[in-house]
Amino acid sequence: GSKNLKEYTTRMWFVYILLCHGGNLYTGIALDIDKRFREHVSGKGGAYTRSHPPERIVYTEQIESRSAALRREAEIKRWSRDTKIRTLHLKISIK
Repeated sequence: GSKNLKEYTTRMWFVYILLCHGGNLYTGIALDIDKRFREHVSGKGGAYTRSHPPERIVYTEQIESRSAALRREAEIKRWSRDTKIRTLHLKISIK
């Protein structure tokens, strides 16, 4: 009913960054970060994380809409690894 539609439209999106095996970073968006992380770990999250298994979530940012989350994801993906670590204060070593 309309209640479910309202709940869906008021849900917040998240941009997240995963630290993957070998120290690589993966940036994505999701409504439910824990569920999405489990999908990545089980090999259902995407081609990149199937070949670079995720170790942990190192960053999350709440965003008001899917379109805004996609824009922020694209912005972060353009940054170098070092810029991501420094700008977002990620608690990982710079290789």
